[in-house]
Amino acid sequence: MTAPPALPAAALPALPALPDYAELRCLSNFSFLKGASWPEELVERAKELGYRALAITDECSMAGIVRAHVAAKQHGLKLLVGSQFRIDPRDGAGPDEEAPFTLVALACNLNGYGNLCQLISRLRRSADKGSYRCTIDDIGPQALDDCVVIACPDRHAAAAPLLAMSRWLLSRFTGRCWLGVTQTRELDDESRLLRLREAAALTEIPLVAVGDVTMHVRSRKPLQDVLTATRLGRPLTECGQALDRNAERHLRARGRLGLAFPAALLAETLRVADCCDFTLDELRYHYPSEVVPDGETPASHLRRLTYEGAGRRWPDGIPAAVSEQIERELALIEELRYEHYFLTVADIVHFARSQGILCQGRGSAANSIVCYCTHVTEVDPQRMQVLFERFISKERNEPPDIDIDFEHERREEVIQYLYRKYTRERAALAAVVISYRVKSALRDVGKALGFEPQTLDTLCGNHQWWDGQTIDAERLRESGLDANDLAVRQLVAITSELLG
Repeated sequence: MTAPPALPAAALPALPALPDYAELRCLSNFSFLKGASWPEELVERAKELGYRALAITDECSMAGIVRAHVAAKQHGLKLLVGSQFRIDPRDGAGPDEEAPFTLVALACNLNGYGNLCQLISRLRRSADKGSYRCTIDDIGPQALDDCVVIACPDRHAAAAPLLAMSRWLLSRFTGRCWLGVTQTRELDDESRLLRLREAAALTEIPLVAVGDVTMHVRSRKPLQDVLTATRLGRPLTECGQALDRNAERHLRARGRLGLAFPAALLAETLRVADCCDFTLDELRYHYPSEVVPDGETPASHLRRLTYEGAGRRWPDGIPAAVSEQIERELALIEELRYEHYFLTVADIVHFARSQGILCQGRGSAANSIVCYCTHVTEVDPQRMQVLFERFISKERNEPPDIDIDFEHERREEVIQYLYRKYTRERAALAAVVISYRVKSALRDVGKALGFEPQTLDTLCGNHQWWDGQTIDAERLRESGLDANDLAVRQLVAITSELLG
């Protein structure tokens, strides 16, 4: 038998082009116990899939943005900076009047980023630590200026509260708001889309596709389920419908998105992304102006304080070598515009010393004659023959780091001084994000998987700090666990993913 003749090229059906897409709603693992992927993983995956842009929108937080920014620059992907908020019904509102929904806000420019950060700070400060509560009354007319917003109603929202939400959205954000459509291959996808189309028709608010992403690949679903169980404080077997029904909340291939969403909704994501031009590279330090007296410039005031201090350090006359070093440092500080920083630190130290609070500058600041003359440090760098360039240089292109230790018993007095001088709107304690270690990860994952508490106590007790961030098979055997058992393998695999 002979093979049938090949069809001419013109007769072959053309493959549909993959739709362009920007993901506008995505949680990272910095949304604790809600996101299952690192920001870097999300950025890398979005680039692999050919996305035009990716928005990291951690819940009432900007915690994941810096890592995402670094990764986006490395991979050449446009990053949208934003956050998302759970909007609760107001007290006294009936279920036919208001229903909970999620509001995604994306910064269009530097001012929008500032407004978004202020809203996050205000909501966090008004609630218990680690939580927040937000209603539509908490978002005033100017609260999110220079931001675009996407309202994402809950899946089962009825028509009346959906319309009420849309009208509120229109009244606050005319011309810069969208209704977010999430299609996760569930039975009511089409009916939900129909309700949103009706609300859009009545308010002229456009619809846009959002993925409601919590993981970069679908294989993270087991970890996502464990995080949900940990957040709820139950084993997986008791979580029921609280778990996602499928693994569609990952960064999906564009071909798959083309099958899930109408083409117009995918195209609309690009319009939203085009509204957002802000990047973290625009951020600059803005130091307090209160440290500069009227009639002086930052440079002149720092020069005066430095030479007054030098006179106290060398009462018999300032050596020529010291004067040369002072001039060299002051010139570099003025060139890099760090005068405000030095003045702010000197002011804090001056307050502490005036109150008899023990304090001491340390680290590379000891290399600076200006720090020595302003009494920030107590070590004469001329006697140590150290390099000022270890402390500050043009090549590093970053501000210096001056560490000041205060006596523990009176440190709070210094903190309150800063709050009084700069107000609580402009002064804050630096926060840290606590991450899982092996013992805490094993315990939480083990509880979710249904391991006995005694077994977990033994396993965690056998793990030592010198074992690092890995789970040693020897430790499993010491705890009476079989490393080849399916449940144990799941424990190790999910814990390893959680630790990253």
